[in-house]
Amino acid sequence: MKNTIVLADDHTIFRQALRVMLEDLNFQVVGEASDGQEAINLVNELEPDVVIVDLLMGSMNGLEVTRHVSKENPKTGIVVLSMYKDESYVIESLRAGAKSYIVKDSSTEDLLRGIYEAISGRHYLCSSISEQAILDYSEKTVSNIQEPYDSLSNREKEVMQLVAQGKTSRDIGNLLYVSSRTIDSHRANIMRKLSLKSRSDLIRFSQRRGILPPENALTKA
Repeated sequence: MKNTIVLADDHTIFRQALRVMLEDLNFQVVGEASDGQEAINLVNELEPDVVIVDLLMGSMNGLEVTRHVSKENPKTGIVVLSMYKDESYVIESLRAGAKSYIVKDSSTEDLLRGIYEAISGRHYLCSSISEQAILDYSEKTVSNIQEPYDSLSNREKEVMQLVAQGKTSRDIGNLLYVSSRTIDSHRANIMRKLSLKSRSDLIRFSQRRGILPPENALTKA
């Protein structure tokens, strides 16, 4: 029986090319998602062996998808496929529940090994990622340090990403179907819990946590 995969990436051409490659390698791609919520819905419905997820997608990023899937569908192995090599992204992905982290310019062999290791429940980093990321992740896991970010609710994390992207309270309220006053309350709670003073502080924090691209990537975008 072929291993089943759900693909989650908001770049249609890349996603479709990846599907063709995986099917040529004898995997069964059972679903494709262009945003985070769609990915979660597909995993809940299809219960694939693996979900391959990009980190930066729409209003719900890949880290939130990873957290949700690892909690609600623990039998589904999570492979993060990202363009970023920053250790902050790697560590946050592992902490969120990803089994493998593969950079998009990696070899097919790296991706294959990442998929099979995820299916087996083991961790794997592509060859271009420093092993220091695994060591840092292991140390944080063993010490069980509670970080301020972990105190945020799922909705607060969602609002935080949208604020960091430059959206106003009204914009976010329209996206999440709540009032702008409710969003203002979430923003205040986020700033208090993270001890941040300004949106610039929030952006820098988001970049360090791998929630936003690093500053040089934002400049290039």
